[in-house]
Amino acid sequence: MAPTGQLTEASLQALLQDGKLTGNWTLDASRSSIGLRSKSVWGLVPVKGVFHEVAGEGAVSASGQVSGTITVGAASIDTKMAKRDTHLRSADFFDSDNHPQITFSVDQVAPSGPGVTVSGRLTVRDQTKPVTFGATVAVPGDGEARLDAEVPVNRSDFGLTWNQLGMASVHNIITVDAVFTRA
Repeated sequence: MAPTGQLTEASLQALLQDGKLTGNWTLDASRSSIGLRSKSVWGLVPVKGVFHEVAGEGAVSASGQVSGTITVGAASIDTKMAKRDTHLRSADFFDSDNHPQITFSVDQVAPSGPGVTVSGRLTVRDQTKPVTFGATVAVPGDGEARLDAEVPVNRSDFGLTWNQLGMASVHNIITVDAVFTRA
């Protein structure tokens, strides 16, 4: 059985090297959450949302290389305010009719300090940018792995520049609580 709890750099490196994580993994959408945090009204009002449509898969090679993809349905954003959600789905923001998916593709996961450094490519509205962020990893049992992260993103990098009177921050945080199970 794999170690429980959050993994250190050394323990994760050992799991990657000894092959205990080798294989194909599937995102368990019922136990995972991809969210969005921002501020509006000149940074005074926090805005939180969650994407209800999430999917993903990953693979760990025998040499410890990690690859994978997480996809969210852009139209599935839910901030608990219907008018705001409709606006977020519009061409001012996600343009979900023309760009139905937001995708993160993993290029590399490397043990680092208290967790891992994840590098990959984020695609929003058909604009792809490199993104690197820190995350924590836990392996609470055989056949299960959890990755948690807060990913800072500047939405204007992806063409999401609408900002009436400068009220909405372009600095956002994507929150990731991803549970993967062996495929």
